Amino acid sequence: ELVGIGIGIGSMSELRERIVKEIETIYDPEIPVNIYEIGLVYEVRVSPDGAAHILMTLTSPTCPAAESLPPEGERTVAAVEGVSSAKVEITWDPPWDPEMMSEAAKLELGLF
Repeated sequence: ELVGIGIGIGSMSELRERIVKEIETIYDPEIPVNIYEIGLVYEVRVSPDGAAHILMTLTSPTCPAAESLPPEGERTVAAVEGVSSAKVEITWDPPWDPEMMSEAAKLELGLF
């Protein structure tokens, strides 16, 4: 392990937690629940140099937020202390399904 270069494993998991916390401040304009709880974020990876990669989807390919959510996600994550860069990648595989929502999101939306 190179000392003094990049960030340690413990710090990487802490950084990932801070990133997720910030992602939880981003809301889909049509649903009053954050994009993390809705289940739109599939993966949050952080490399040792602090580069963050977020793999996410949208509720549908015609989602009105398709133009705004990815850049908002990149800006939000890039502003997290310790993040050197942020990239949001949109995927349609697997397609989003309401079953991907957290229990809290389902409760919030009255889906029980």
